[in-house]
Amino acid sequence: MTVGMTRIGAGPKLLLLPALSSISTRVEMRPLQERLAARFSTIAIDWPGFGDLPRPKIDWRAELYRSFLRFVLTDVVKPVATIAAGHAAGYALALAADEPAATGRLILLAPTWRGPLPTMTGRRMQLFRAMARIVDLPLVGPAFYHLNVNGPVIGMMARGHVYDEPAWLTSERMAQKRLVTEAPGARHASFRFVAGELDLFADRQTFLDAARRAGVEIHLLYGSRTPRKSKAEMIALAALPNVTAQELPRGRLSFFEEFPDESAAAIMEFLDART
Repeated sequence: MTVGMTRIGAGPKLLLLPALSSISTRVEMRPLQERLAARFSTIAIDWPGFGDLPRPKIDWRAELYRSFLRFVLTDVVKPVATIAAGHAAGYALALAADEPAATGRLILLAPTWRGPLPTMTGRRMQLFRAMARIVDLPLVGPAFYHLNVNGPVIGMMARGHVYDEPAWLTSERMAQKRLVTEAPGARHASFRFVAGELDLFADRQTFLDAARRAGVEIHLLYGSRTPRKSKAEMIALAALPNVTAQELPRGRLSFFEEFPDESAAAIMEFLDART
């Protein structure tokens, strides 16, 4: 299959990994990428099953994404640092724990390890797996999927968890997000993420253990208005001795997209302090 990739800039290489969500693509990294490109060769790449290109019907699962990231870091780019947002952070941590030379330094942007439904309920349920399988079915699958990604639902979730300023999600930006959800085959990976089927870690402790074992420097960035449950996971990660952390004065889960100037400055400061 084909996945999207954008290269900007020249200099030491940075890999930018977008979050895994129904509305995420490498485009969400573009404002940050443009600012970092003043000093770095930046490569932003979509995850298989996500992005804005047609996506095949596959039983997407966590191990496929782990293998994909290993392929990217072996055959596509060898970065001085990897910048990973949301769920991408967990995959980057897991690889750094096994192969620390592969990722370079890690910069984690509002990292998560648990999908939205398990996060909301506080547990995993067989019902979520069944719902992910329903989405694969013809006719009923697309109908069920679109109940979860229609305009009002996307707007409610984006304003409640993703973006800080309600006015930032203009009608033009909303239209772009809707196009992502309507790409052919979008429902298969997207809803598996929502249901927790793409979670690489079973619990917080496993997630933190991967971070402890990572043989690289880890820097965590998150916005001050990060949703409470997600922020608790980030604070637990920040407490590890091998992790440095910075809370930015604004932003929710996609603070780097909404406030790229502050985000780029924080990333540059971290990289400059270690060169």
